[in-house]
Amino acid sequence: MGQNSVRREGTRSRVPHARELGWDDSLYGEGGEQAPGGRRSRGGGQSGSDGPDGGPAGDGAGRRRGAPGRRGKRGKRRILRWVASVLSLLILGTAGAGYLYYEHLNSKLKKDDLTLGGKMREHQANSAGQTPLNILLIGSDARDSKENQKLGGATKTFGGQPLADVQMLLHLSADRSNISVISMPRDTVVKIPECKDPDTDKTYPATGWKLTNESLGRGGPGCTVATWYELTGITIDHFMMIDFAGVVSMADAIGGVPVCVTKNIHSRNRQGEGSGLKLEAGTHPVKGEQALQWLRTRYGFEDGTDLARTHAQHMYMNSMVRELRENTKLTDPSKLRSLAEAAIGALTVDKGIDSVKQLYDLGGTLKSVPTGRITMTTMPNFYTQRPGFNGKVEPKPGDAEQLFRMVREDIPLDGRAAAKKPVAVAPALSKDPAAEPGEIAVMVQNGTGGDGRFAQKGRAAAVVGILSGKGFTQARADATKNPQDKTVIRFSNAELEGDAQAIAKSLGIPLTSVKKSTDVTGISLIVGADWRQGETYPKTAPADDNKTPESARALNGETEGCMDVQPGFTW
Repeated sequence: MGQNSVRREGTRSRVPHARELGWDDSLYGEGGEQAPGGRRSRGGGQSGSDGPDGGPAGDGAGRRRGAPGRRGKRGKRRILRWVASVLSLLILGTAGAGYLYYEHLNSKLKKDDLTLGGKMREHQANSAGQTPLNILLIGSDARDSKENQKLGGATKTFGGQPLADVQMLLHLSADRSNISVISMPRDTVVKIPECKDPDTDKTYPATGWKLTNESLGRGGPGCTVATWYELTGITIDHFMMIDFAGVVSMADAIGGVPVCVTKNIHSRNRQGEGSGLKLEAGTHPVKGEQALQWLRTRYGFEDGTDLARTHAQHMYMNSMVRELRENTKLTDPSKLRSLAEAAIGALTVDKGIDSVKQLYDLGGTLKSVPTGRITMTTMPNFYTQRPGFNGKVEPKPGDAEQLFRMVREDIPLDGRAAAKKPVAVAPALSKDPAAEPGEIAVMVQNGTGGDGRFAQKGRAAAVVGILSGKGFTQARADATKNPQDKTVIRFSNAELEGDAQAIAKSLGIPLTSVKKSTDVTGISLIVGADWRQGETYPKTAPADDNKTPESARALNGETEGCMDVQPGFTW
């Protein structure tokens, strides 16, 4: 794929016995077709490249013609064609060593650096010493292999640079009881951090506003990981990247994935646009090119937008996971061997996955989670007003951060969190009355880099401006960076407690964050990573009310349903 090859680091060893590997004698696997030479493309992708239906891949305006009110009603956003095969591989990947050529498969496992940005923070262990596992799934739209090109669609991009058209974070809880998934729309407007390509030593400087799918072209998947970390503060342990040819072999291997439509559908309009999908009303198993057509269909589903296509892709993914868990027909050794090779050949993983055995161990860890405890969400978002980004989206203030926080704090998105300890009672107001706001001096420091991301530029000065507007005219900004997870107010002696609390009340900061400290002189306000934007400190949900925002449109892994057919596309 492209001009620069991905380094391969296959493990050389004898072929182990199945019991040594810890694998079952049955094989539940899946995968895609390998790009020639195991190479990946480099370079900046263009958001105007053709999409799967022949329309511009990055033209969000052209794909969002539906009324905004349908967004909450219609499923998820942009879980594209490759995700089903990747997620199924993770959850259901076990293999019989008698059917695998262990050394051969290791030699086909392509690897790249985990992150091309700064160092990520370490996980916080729970009370039992367990830590969560986060895997970023990336779908490249590369069309530089014959396998992908012969599937059709986006002919103008053949041989071009890929975009990260699928970005989905899979979070396995520390106690291994549940899985939470967050997908990010490929046309999300973000700032991409500095990334250095390990193959060419080229450094890509940090950007202004860009589309998140362009991150892949700035050194490879490690830059997409760095972009996610910068935006969310979620530590990412591994990534897995795949192109969309794998969908065909995946669906073929399991004998078809059941899908349902409410009416006869033919995805083709008078201009020749559409995937070509043609099905009768009811439930049908789709495989091969027809499975790809289902995942590519925009014209013909619901309101004809990418929101409808994403809803169909979520249904397909749920159905595939259920089918693989229940399927008992994968017993042909030849088919299983081909399937395993296709799966490994389709993937690029981070260097922390050093062998095929470790890859399947990940699958073994994940497959024990029941589908009823898999929750898929879309990052809460809104249509941006930034010039040049018409029809694109940004993370929705409040809701997006709440979703990210719940994953960072390992809170299940299905609402089935363990009982929490009672919330500590807030301290009483100081008996020492506060001075007038204009008489209270406070030094403000920028601590927004406390979650490992870059500090929010100018944040201390911005909060000084907020305080000045509230009458605290003696507030001053300190250029010292003081990274903190949470915003805190510190005061040096008891006489200043009332003044410090007055500052907290004016900004909405809880009194539990006001503390006496010998490390400061006077009053110091450190703006933490929990308050990167906004004029009022964001309210934190009580420990017993950590709920997934409705705008995340959560979908349970056991959800089934039929796709509504768009008027004009029936027969």
